[in-house]
Amino acid sequence: MIKIYHNPRCRKSREGLEILENSGKKFEVIKYLDDVPTKEELKEVINCLDIKPIYLVRKSESIWKEKFKNQTLSDEDIIEAMISYPKLIERPIVIKNNNAVIGRPAENITNLLKE
Repeated sequence: MIKIYHNPRCRKSREGLEILENSGKKFEVIKYLDDVPTKEELKEVINCLDIKPIYLVRKSESIWKEKFKNQTLSDEDIIEAMISYPKLIERPIVIKNNNAVIGRPAENITNLLKE
Protein backbone atom coordinates (compact mmCIF):
# COMPACT_ATOMS: atom_id res chain seq x y z
CA MET A 1 0.00 0.00 0.00
CA ILE A 2 1.18 3.49 -0.84
CA LYS A 3 0.55 6.40 1.54
CA ILE A 4 1.12 10.12 1.16
CA TYR A 5 1.35 12.46 4.13
CA HIS A 6 -0.18 15.49 2.49
CA ASN A 7 -0.79 19.17 3.21
CA PRO A 8 -3.26 20.52 0.61
CA ARG A 9 -2.01 24.09 1.16
CA CYS A 10 1.55 23.18 0.11
CA ARG A 11 2.45 23.39 -3.58
CA LYS A 12 5.10 20.65 -3.33
CA SER A 13 2.62 18.40 -1.55
CA ARG A 14 0.01 18.98 -4.26
CA GLU A 15 2.65 18.12 -6.89
CA GLY A 16 3.36 14.89 -5.05
CA LEU A 17 -0.33 14.02 -4.89
CA GLU A 18 -0.64 14.65 -8.63
CA ILE A 19 2.22 12.23 -9.35
CA LEU A 20 0.41 9.55 -7.36
CA GLU A 21 -2.91 10.28 -9.08
CA ASN A 22 -1.25 10.02 -12.50
CA SER A 23 0.51 6.77 -11.56
CA GLY A 24 -2.72 4.79 -11.63
CA LYS A 25 -1.70 3.07 -8.39
CA LYS A 26 -3.92 2.85 -5.33
CA PHE A 27 -2.85 5.04 -2.45
CA GLU A 28 -4.06 6.50 0.81
CA VAL A 29 -3.98 10.24 1.55
CA ILE A 30 -3.19 11.22 5.13
CA LYS A 31 -3.84 14.90 5.80
CA TYR A 32 -1.39 14.98 8.68
CA LEU A 33 -2.38 18.45 9.90
CA ASP A 34 -5.92 17.14 10.56
CA ASP A 35 -5.01 13.55 11.38
CA VAL A 36 -1.79 14.06 13.37
CA PRO A 37 0.34 10.92 13.47
CA THR A 38 0.88 9.21 16.80
CA LYS A 39 4.38 8.96 18.21
CA GLU A 40 4.56 5.34 16.98
CA GLU A 41 3.37 6.28 13.49
CA LEU A 42 5.87 9.12 13.24
CA LYS A 43 8.69 6.85 14.41
CA GLU A 44 7.66 4.34 11.73
CA VAL A 45 7.75 7.06 9.06
CA ILE A 46 11.20 8.18 10.24
CA ASN A 47 12.37 4.56 10.18
CA CYS A 48 11.06 4.09 6.62
CA LEU A 49 12.83 7.28 5.57
CA ASP A 50 16.00 6.00 7.29
CA ILE A 51 16.83 9.45 8.67
CA LYS A 52 17.29 11.12 12.03
CA PRO A 53 14.16 12.96 13.24
CA ILE A 54 15.82 16.37 12.83
CA TYR A 55 15.93 15.84 9.05
CA LEU A 56 12.12 15.65 8.96
CA VAL A 57 11.73 19.08 10.58
CA ARG A 58 10.87 22.19 8.57
CA LYS A 59 13.39 24.47 10.24
CA SER A 60 12.11 27.53 8.37
CA GLU A 61 8.76 27.40 10.21
CA SER A 62 8.27 30.22 12.70
CA ILE A 63 7.23 27.70 15.40
CA TRP A 64 10.64 26.02 15.12
CA LYS A 65 12.51 29.33 15.19
CA GLU A 66 10.54 30.63 18.18
CA LYS A 67 10.37 27.51 20.34
CA PHE A 68 13.14 25.10 19.42
CA LYS A 69 16.01 26.68 17.46
CA ASN A 70 19.36 26.69 19.27
CA GLN A 71 18.14 24.19 21.87
CA THR A 72 19.76 20.85 22.51
CA LEU A 73 17.00 18.38 21.70
CA SER A 74 17.01 14.60 21.80
CA ASP A 75 15.41 12.58 19.01
CA GLU A 76 12.44 12.03 21.34
CA ASP A 77 12.15 15.79 21.96
CA ILE A 78 12.12 16.44 18.21
CA ILE A 79 9.45 13.79 17.62
CA GLU A 80 7.33 15.29 20.41
CA ALA A 81 7.73 18.74 18.83
CA MET A 82 6.49 17.44 15.47
CA ILE A 83 3.48 15.78 17.11
CA SER A 84 2.65 18.94 19.06
CA TYR A 85 3.20 21.15 16.01
CA PRO A 86 2.57 19.03 12.88
CA LYS A 87 3.34 22.02 10.63
CA LEU A 88 6.96 21.22 11.46
CA ILE A 89 6.79 17.93 9.53
CA GLU A 90 8.41 18.09 6.10
CA ARG A 91 6.07 17.34 3.22
CA PRO A 92 5.01 15.49 1.26
CA ILE A 93 6.12 12.09 2.52
CA VAL A 94 5.32 9.08 0.37
CA ILE A 95 5.63 5.56 1.74
CA LYS A 96 5.60 2.42 -0.40
CA ASN A 97 6.00 -0.84 1.48
CA ASN A 98 8.78 -0.07 3.98
CA ASN A 99 10.48 2.58 1.86
CA ALA A 100 9.72 6.27 2.03
CA VAL A 101 10.83 9.55 0.49
CA ILE A 102 10.28 13.21 1.11
CA GLY A 103 8.89 14.59 -2.13
CA ARG A 104 11.36 17.44 -2.43
CA PRO A 105 12.21 17.23 -5.26
CA ALA A 106 9.11 15.55 -6.71
CA GLU A 107 11.32 13.15 -8.69
CA ASN A 108 11.94 11.33 -5.39
CA ILE A 109 8.32 10.15 -5.55
CA THR A 110 8.61 9.06 -9.18
CA ASN A 111 11.72 7.05 -8.34
CA LEU A 112 10.04 5.40 -5.35
CA LEU A 113 7.09 4.33 -7.51
CA LYS A 114 9.47 2.66 -9.98
CA GLU A 115 10.89 0.37 -7.27
